[in-house]
Amino acid sequence: MEQERMSFRAALREFWERISGKKALRVGGYSVIASLIVLGIAVALNVLVNALPASWTQYDTSSAQLFTISEQTEGVLADLEEDVTIYWVVQAGQEDETLGTLLDRYAALSSRITVEVRDPDIYPAFMEQYITGTIYNNSLVVESAERYTYVGYDSIYSYSYDENYNYNAYFDGESQLTSAISYVVSEDLPVLYTLTGHGETELSTSFSSSIESLNVEVNSLLLIEESTVPEDADCLLILAPESDISESELEAIETYLAAGGGLILVTDPEHTEDERPNIDALMASYGVTAEDGIVVEGDAGNYAFGTPLDLLPEYGSHEITSPLSTAGYYVLLPVAQGLTVSDELPEGVTVTELLTTTDDAYSKVSGYSMDTYDKEEGDISGPFALAVAITAETQEDAESNIVWISSSYITDENTDAMVSGGNTDLFLNCVSWICGEGEDLAIHAKSMSYEYLTLTSSQASTLSMVLIAVIPVFVLAMGIYIYVRRRRT
Repeated sequence: MEQERMSFRAALREFWERISGKKALRVGGYSVIASLIVLGIAVALNVLVNALPASWTQYDTSSAQLFTISEQTEGVLADLEEDVTIYWVVQAGQEDETLGTLLDRYAALSSRITVEVRDPDIYPAFMEQYITGTIYNNSLVVESAERYTYVGYDSIYSYSYDENYNYNAYFDGESQLTSAISYVVSEDLPVLYTLTGHGETELSTSFSSSIESLNVEVNSLLLIEESTVPEDADCLLILAPESDISESELEAIETYLAAGGGLILVTDPEHTEDERPNIDALMASYGVTAEDGIVVEGDAGNYAFGTPLDLLPEYGSHEITSPLSTAGYYVLLPVAQGLTVSDELPEGVTVTELLTTTDDAYSKVSGYSMDTYDKEEGDISGPFALAVAITAETQEDAESNIVWISSSYITDENTDAMVSGGNTDLFLNCVSWICGEGEDLAIHAKSMSYEYLTLTSSQASTLSMVLIAVIPVFVLAMGIYIYVRRRRT
């Protein structure tokens, strides 16, 4: 037996000597060991990375930045003082990856946010607590200790056709989710009243829905019957009235503003000072007046479609405009009236020009009957404001916020589509600022297909020159150069 063991040891030693003497086998052994070490490191790193927040490990490479969280949402999540649970209602295997990634981002940004998946096949009675009727996969229920709200999958994605029948798809997940979170943690919801009885333009369904998505309740107000603005009004909207308000209505609005109320006034050049003396008197008391006529922009870099009336205003510095300016969105006002801010404002009044023309703009006093865009004798030289934000300290130790926009096209859906929702965002930001819901400044829905490319006239001319002349000449010159050089060699 001892001899057999000795023979086995001798054979093992001989085998080891043979393989250790071969360089290739030694190198192969080292490679195996190195591979095992690298594999172990990779596994450890994978475990570590999976434990990190999604915002650290998932990078947004989508062209529309679908997963990039806005400053508005970050502000809402940072201010959370109570726990919020987001129930993701979805059957196994049918999860929307885009929505799932967005939910991961929210959970990573706040320890107050918890995301839980509820498969309706496993929890058939779960949704009966919240909603009746058809429930779509990938819908959400957002709940706090006080209240809950349902976010249907059909509102997370929106689809539309423009006037040219181009199909557009948008991902509105962030806007819907942030709005829902803000709603369930809010104690009281602000109320906006739209004035009626003067031929005002009616808010479209989409604009009304957008305002409500900010958790602002929308009601109508026939002030001539009520005699006073309701006490619960956070904002009064006067949208492009065709006739003036009465003396009694003016007095009621002045009383409301003196108590710290908020106002959004939208007017049209078609209705001149002679037709709205009470409205203009109200705004003049804050140091802002409207010029006669229609604004014509003289700088091709600030109008679109080759038409000097299609204004692409410049932004002033204000919390209403900064999100649009930062994101590079345009506001388009096809027809607008020039506003002028007094050099001597009343005490306690501050006016910020939100949208402005260039110095080359002027107002055509001939209005809609103009025969030429050229500046003529009697036309009023610019620059002008096209929208202003007013903050006024009142005698009742309150503060009133007012916005005046000089074109009803701010709420026109077709115009809004031409600038990919820029007009909507500006209007919603005005509502949020006046209602005191600054963290709910509009969050832009993100295109899943394409967005309109808005070019100023000067940009369009430059691009045409590059495509038609510069590039062909460059290619021709390079061809000649290469041909001559080859001939010489």
